[in-house]
Amino acid sequence: METIKLTVPITINNNTHETLIVRRPKVRDRLAVERIKKTDAEKEIVMIANLAEVTVDVIEELDLADYAKIQEVLQNFLELSPAISD
Repeated sequence: METIKLTVPITINNNTHETLIVRRPKVRDRLAVERIKKTDAEKEIVMIANLAEVTVDVIEELDLADYAKIQEVLQNFLELSPAISD
C-alpha cells in the first residue's frame, strides 16, 4: 500500500480527503475494470477509486497534479522489481 498526500485536499459529501491510501492491484481488479464498457481513462479512474476504496466522485475531483501522483504509484506497482540475488 502507498499513502499519497494530496497537494489540494478535496471535500465530497462533507468528508475531506487529505490523503489517499492506494493498495496494490490484483488480477481480479484488472478483470473487473476490463468488463466495464467505458473509455480507457474512465477505466483507470474506476480502478484507482477501487484501489483507494473511495468513490469515483472523489477521484474525479482530484487536482491533476495529485492524479498524476496516483498514476505514478499505480505504474510503480505494475513494474517488476529486480531480482535480489544471494
